[in-house]
Amino acid sequence: MALLDHLGITVADLDQGRARFDPVLTALGYERGGADHHSASWNNGDETEIIIYTWDDDTTPHRHGRIGWQHLAFALPSREEVDRLHDLSLAAGWTAVRDPKEYPRYTARYYASFLEDADGIRIEFMHNPPAGA
Repeated sequence: MALLDHLGITVADLDQGRARFDPVLTALGYERGGADHHSASWNNGDETEIIIYTWDDDTTPHRHGRIGWQHLAFALPSREEVDRLHDLSLAAGWTAVRDPKEYPRYTARYYASFLEDADGIRIEFMHNPPAGA
């Protein structure tokens, strides 16, 4: 089975993108990778790499619900970690779309929060333990 190798995300301002993504990704265990005048990256050892880019002058933010990017969800080991990463993201400049809460429409155990940055990039922190856990 093929696994996700890397994910590239275009942001309007690279410095602001670094300021928003770095605290979140390092808290999730990613390490800073390469950086230059138009990109910065984080990796999880030999696993998935996340790269932010800035390329041109089109600074129109993405709007959630349009064709294209939906959101990136990070599975966390506990509700407390969802709460912690949610608060850390708010401090890094993300905006809460939905504060941490249960989502029984997904499963009876699903607990998540959703945040968005100034470019319209949306992330989710979620905890969904197996049934009976």
